[in-house]
Amino acid sequence: MLMTSLQKKLAAKILKVGQSKVWLDPTKKKEVEAAITRRDIKKLISQRIIKAKKEKLPMPFKRRREKRGRGSKKGSMFARYPSKRRWIETIRPLRIMLKELRDTKQIDKPTYRKLYLQAKGGMFRSRSHLKIYLEQHGILKKK
Repeated sequence: MLMTSLQKKLAAKILKVGQSKVWLDPTKKKEVEAAITRRDIKKLISQRIIKAKKEKLPMPFKRRREKRGRGSKKGSMFARYPSKRRWIETIRPLRIMLKELRDTKQIDKPTYRKLYLQAKGGMFRSRSHLKIYLEQHGILKKK
């Protein structure tokens, strides 16, 4: 088996694939071992004694979806979904909502600034949490 590693290396270079993709016909082992030059290897390739294995197809979507279970996860929750990304997805809608409220004159500028800093400090979990806070404290002005 040691001798076939040379043939695999040569065949891999000729076929332009990796060594693991080279298939040697096990029934013609003597002929393969006798081939030690590139010309010999090319002859065996033309005789279909040495072939390149087909590339693997990508995993079907359904199977890929099945592999997302708890046992397949590697890495902590924050490695898979960083806390910074979660923060960005929380703060952007809050800031957009505050700007809309300020532009429609439902809150004045000092209140906007106070709420903006509270949002920055992580006081509000979501837009709905901010709405509840505004209603409970009577901050919203009617149009």
